Amino acid sequence: MFFRLLAAAVLSAGFLPAPGAAQTAGDTPPQLFMELNAMRDVGGACRLTFVARNATGAAIEQAVFETVVFDTSGGVVSLSLFDFRDLPADRPRVRQFDLPGMTCDTVGQTLINGASSCIVDGAESDICDTTLMLGSRIEVELLG
Repeated sequence: MFFRLLAAAVLSAGFLPAPGAAQTAGDTPPQLFMELNAMRDVGGACRLTFVARNATGAAIEQAVFETVVFDTSGGVVSLSLFDFRDLPADRPRVRQFDLPGMTCDTVGQTLINGASSCIVDGAESDICDTTLMLGSRIEVELLG
């Protein structure tokens, strides 16, 4: 008897609308998406290529992120400020950064430690931290 009630509850749950199911695509939360897209050895450096998509609804005039690079054993190799410059609303941008004296096969992970500077409408904003979503297209993780 218990199993029949459980099965009925599970089946009927599929017919009830989930909370937030009525949301439309326009209701998606604002997002600054950053993807580690590629790495390539270039002239004695490892070049990191990022794709940024600003879906926050606001033009970001300047975005600078504190970025930490770890080697394959987990040790910190560098802590740098990566200047992504301007990130217009609803337009993708590709930005590249070189890690001098490193080969890409020694890079284990990359961490976005937070925004060092984020300028929106001429003033500092927290939008670069509060809406940041990270991903990686390659084996090296992009953490945050």
